Amino acid sequence: MNKETGKQTASAKPLKLNQANLDSIASSVSRPGYKRNQISAGILHIGVGNFHRAHQAVYLDRLFNLGQDHDWGIIGAGIKSYDEAMRQRLASQDWMYSVIELDPSGNTARICGAMIDFVEVDPATLIERLSRPDIRIVSLTITEGGYYRDEETSEFNSTHPEIVHDSKHPDAPKTVFGVLLSALRRRREMSVAPFTVMSCDNLPHNGDVTRQAVVGLARLQAQELAEWVAAEVSFPNGMVDCITPATGERERNLVRDDFGIEDASPVVCEPFRQWVLEDKFPQGRPALEKVGVEFVENVAPFELMKLRLLNGGHAAMSYPAALLGIHFVHDAMANELVDGFMSKLIGEEVIPIVPPVAGQDFHAYFNKARERFSNPKIGDTIPRLCMDGSNRQPKFILPSINDRLQKGLPVKGLALEVALWCRYCAGSDDAGNAIEVVDENAKRLQQQALLTRQQPDAFLKLTDILGPLAVNGVFVESFSAAVTALWKKGVADTLREYISS
Repeated sequence: MNKETGKQTASAKPLKLNQANLDSIASSVSRPGYKRNQISAGILHIGVGNFHRAHQAVYLDRLFNLGQDHDWGIIGAGIKSYDEAMRQRLASQDWMYSVIELDPSGNTARICGAMIDFVEVDPATLIERLSRPDIRIVSLTITEGGYYRDEETSEFNSTHPEIVHDSKHPDAPKTVFGVLLSALRRRREMSVAPFTVMSCDNLPHNGDVTRQAVVGLARLQAQELAEWVAAEVSFPNGMVDCITPATGERERNLVRDDFGIEDASPVVCEPFRQWVLEDKFPQGRPALEKVGVEFVENVAPFELMKLRLLNGGHAAMSYPAALLGIHFVHDAMANELVDGFMSKLIGEEVIPIVPPVAGQDFHAYFNKARERFSNPKIGDTIPRLCMDGSNRQPKFILPSINDRLQKGLPVKGLALEVALWCRYCAGSDDAGNAIEVVDENAKRLQQQALLTRQQPDAFLKLTDILGPLAVNGVFVESFSAAVTALWKKGVADTLREYISS
């Protein structure tokens, strides 16, 4: 080990990550400062992916290092085939793994020891473990698409084949929600208080969405069960944030070469994480406020802040960057036109109309987002941010447009953002290179975008995506001027004119 850099030297042999080797790992790596054999279970987490391991588990690891709440250890769980692969990788490491924070000023590493077990991937075994009284919180990261929501209505999809199966076979469930219900029924029969169900997925109102799924399935099984769940089980909403790339050979090599650790399943992430939670935990909770979690009565204002400023910022920078032929997000942030457009748009047209959030400085929050976007080690790409615009724009941009129009405020920058999306959907960048528009509505989007050369407002006719903007004279005028400028003057000159206006 190189004592000056903390990095593994070429001749040194990496150490296999496990409890026996823990004390021999380089001192530059943060290790559990608590005795892991004295941590007992309190949380069962379903869906042990990278985000959970870089986010929730790290908060608990920090709390345990403070000597606090050692009865809130994590037990991992899952019901999918890939969950078993994760279980096997972590089992060989005594459920530990390394977390590498990709900081532009220098990477840091910690060994996370907050997980103390991982249930066999079998619904019956999982239900039995969930039924024990030591489990007081069940947390979930099952992806945004794992909640059985109807794409058109966003309501619980009671006709999905897996939900239909669980409604008819409550004792042999296939879904997460069927498993939760089976365990809740068993706890009620044993007079054990129900656990709190805490979604940690990155979707608005995640607690409400989870409640909708659990109560919805319960209603299909028995109305009385649904009423009991609705009355007795808590589903706190939470806002989570931490960019966490996928793990591959690059990441495993990084951990081995830079920190001397042989880790089958490391996690890399940005040096930023945020967690805002509604304080609704009837059976108690760990004191996570001591390690940076914000507990609030209502998460919705924080979610709105994130949607408008962070996600809106991503949308605002992605399409001009793509049209200028930029591939990586950090390179886009280094481009004065892209960053200048995004910063002016968010600062002048979005921040002023976001309802205030106690204790939050929106300009500071947005500048932190810009710093995060600029991190070259994350390797995020512009094509990824440009995907699914017909789904993202109505969530991240259109609400700001509608708010400003209702207040009689100008929408020059927001109209230009929509015009840039339109120009992107035409399928070529400013240099004439082809762009692959990855969107379920790609054909319709491209057809209407191309028409704007002669009919500037043609794109706005997509009312199922853009709503009634086509009949709002103020927006039509601003959008038509913007899209005409993009076609005639090009992206760079149009951005320069906006930034200097």
